[in-house]
Amino acid sequence: MSGSTPVSSLTDASTRPAEPIRAPSPSPARRAWQRFRRNRLGFWSLVLFCTLVVASLFAEVLSNDRPLMVRYEGQTYFPIWQDLPETTFGGDFEALTDYLDPFIKERITQGDNWAIYAPNPYGPKTLNYFAKEPNPSGPTRENWLGTDDRGRDLLAQLIYGFRVSVLFALALTAIGVLLGIVTGAIQGFFGGRTDLAFQRFIEIWGSMPELYLLIIFSAVFAPSVGLLLVLLSLFGWMGLSDYVRAEFLRNRQLDYVRAARAMGLTNWQIIWRHVLPNSMTPVVTFLPFRMSAAILALTSLDFLGLGVPPGTPSLGELLSQGKNNIDAWWISLSTFAVLVMTLLLLTFMGDALRDALDPRKQDR
Repeated sequence: MSGSTPVSSLTDASTRPAEPIRAPSPSPARRAWQRFRRNRLGFWSLVLFCTLVVASLFAEVLSNDRPLMVRYEGQTYFPIWQDLPETTFGGDFEALTDYLDPFIKERITQGDNWAIYAPNPYGPKTLNYFAKEPNPSGPTRENWLGTDDRGRDLLAQLIYGFRVSVLFALALTAIGVLLGIVTGAIQGFFGGRTDLAFQRFIEIWGSMPELYLLIIFSAVFAPSVGLLLVLLSLFGWMGLSDYVRAEFLRNRQLDYVRAARAMGLTNWQIIWRHVLPNSMTPVVTFLPFRMSAAILALTSLDFLGLGVPPGTPSLGELLSQGKNNIDAWWISLSTFAVLVMTLLLLTFMGDALRDALDPRKQDR
């Protein structure tokens, strides 16, 4: 029949294997994340570090000398957010309530009254006036890691000091990365006299004695975290700027940049849309290491007495106390353990990021 299909062609079509459907290849960012997850040490370091940072943000709930909630004579109070006088709980004075006073403890827990305390009932500035041993005292049931030479709970100091160090490192890293990207991008993309002028400025600025400037400003101005952040930010961008400059110098000669110029895009559009996304590898790779350097810088300055204001929880100040009280081994040991653990987690994360973003690493 003229309109019929040959039987042989039908047989060939039915027995021919179907073309396999290929899944779309993942994006470069997704492949880098998969390589990062395969590095178990780096991945679990990231999980543990993020958990510790989030927990430290709720330090007032974990370690506080005020109860989280009090139910007293039919009234509900939240001392963690309220300043309540002692007369509220049957005391004799209008001063703020000392919830570690045995009399107050008995008043808010007898009968139908009850109170919910933090797991560690001490704040960063709490002095344990009812301690049975002289300060600094070793680990006890009341103070799990002991006290410092002023009678403050060491565990509370470490929790709040870790939060101060991490938040300071995050802020310093963010400012340094922003300044480093901007200056490196301008040098690398425009080159010529612009690059030459920036390089001479960096040479002069980098030769200034940073420590002497910190000592001078600490003597002139009242010490504060903001002042320390500004001073360290003035010098913390130069290292990253060199890497960004090198990436821009390499990428600006590639074909896609020439094609973008031919299409009429402005220099800033080319930088923002094309060159910058392809030059972020050193920026992301160095983030954990820059945070480690910021934490070490703050700890060193606090150890020398040039860091945060007196009374602020600080790992460096605890290390200084450990140096001055050699027999109080619990101060040095606990602070050293927290500092080493933090730096190790950041180092493992940095190594995993470097391997994940290395173009020479091939997926299995």
